[in-house]
Amino acid sequence: MSSSDIVLKEVRLADSEVVDVEIRGGIISAISTKITSDLPTLDGRGVLLLPGLVDLHTHLREPGKESSETVLSGSQAAVKGGYTAVSAMANTTPVADTAGVVEQVARLGAKAGLCDVFPIGAVTVGLLGEQLAELSAMADSAAGVRIFSDDGRCVSDPLLMRRALEYVKSFNGVIAQHAQDPILTAGAQMNEGAVSSRLGLQGWPAIAEESIIARDILLANYVQSRLHICHLTTKGGVEIVRWAKSQGMAVTAEVTPHHLLLTEDLAEGYDPIYKVNPPLRTQEDVEALREGLADGTIDIVATDHAPHPAEDKDCEWNSAAFGMTGLETAFSVVNTVMVQSGKMDWETLVERMSAKPAEIGGYKDHGRIAVGSLANLILVDPTKQWKVDRSKMLSRSYNTPFHDLTFTGEVLHTFYRGVHVMRDGQLTGLKHE
Repeated sequence: MSSSDIVLKEVRLADSEVVDVEIRGGIISAISTKITSDLPTLDGRGVLLLPGLVDLHTHLREPGKESSETVLSGSQAAVKGGYTAVSAMANTTPVADTAGVVEQVARLGAKAGLCDVFPIGAVTVGLLGEQLAELSAMADSAAGVRIFSDDGRCVSDPLLMRRALEYVKSFNGVIAQHAQDPILTAGAQMNEGAVSSRLGLQGWPAIAEESIIARDILLANYVQSRLHICHLTTKGGVEIVRWAKSQGMAVTAEVTPHHLLLTEDLAEGYDPIYKVNPPLRTQEDVEALREGLADGTIDIVATDHAPHPAEDKDCEWNSAAFGMTGLETAFSVVNTVMVQSGKMDWETLVERMSAKPAEIGGYKDHGRIAVGSLANLILVDPTKQWKVDRSKMLSRSYNTPFHDLTFTGEVLHTFYRGVHVMRDGQLTGLKHE
């Protein structure tokens, strides 16, 4: 697709400045209070212009699990949600633990051509936690992998985790840990507490997450390497990360939109749509996560977009798969919970959902609006209310926990490398599989 040369007229930036923005050849060529040009224009009055969103935690399922999602369908969902870059997790079939597999994922992303798809490499071979994967080969590959994670499984062996942290230092990589002690969570189905006891479901204690977070922060600090904590969910975890940052330790952390809004109480009806890993926690945990995101203890929002076919969710709770979709709703959830409530301003949302994830991933073409930078941009209506309808989602899977809920704020336009890939809420040049 060729770039869309255009002038965005009277758009409001995150800092409330109103400007015109000119895009030529995929690049932001001018930003001014008034631009006179012969290019087509788009009236931006009443909307916000933000950098395209960046997700460091997306499950695109391809190769191997195309019934749930493909790189193309996941890219379409991403663009609909305002994402111009997503990071594809390694738990595919085969696992993305070699240069060949990560390069395949990168090629599929380039072929889709809707957003940047950055593969995440596995930390261990087959996600088995027994021996390190080909970290250097993946880093040196055409995919240029810099983030490594066994997400879905914890690197529970402390010696192996230490070696992984040491290994990625040579190319400024980062280990993204799924913090879940496998022994403490054997058979676990939901958060451990009064609700799990009442429902007769195996509990998932907060300490299973917090103990791994604490251990790995200390390991990363000891070897002076970069650690990223995936999908933080507990008040204690927030406090541990806050302490580590106060000591100057190099740790970053993420929270998902669903953990910012939903609680364990939703499991009362045994509806597997609310079964997720890590589990929904208490209202006290939710409040701590919101506070941590607002004050910067939690660096970013990441979707943990985890699509599953209907048969894996339309069953009894114990047999159902863990996971929820999130790419198409993340912006609206965060806007509703954090911005509209007054907990965060627009500049902070940009930092948490675009600039900081781009920085952590080393995605230099994302996270900013500046003359000379690639036009990875979104236009959003910050006050428009809309109801989530799973039947209208572009993901191949419909396991959203937000069906029929109403949120504030909608992505209207998405520009990827200057191409107008979504216009007025509709994808342009939609590819079909």
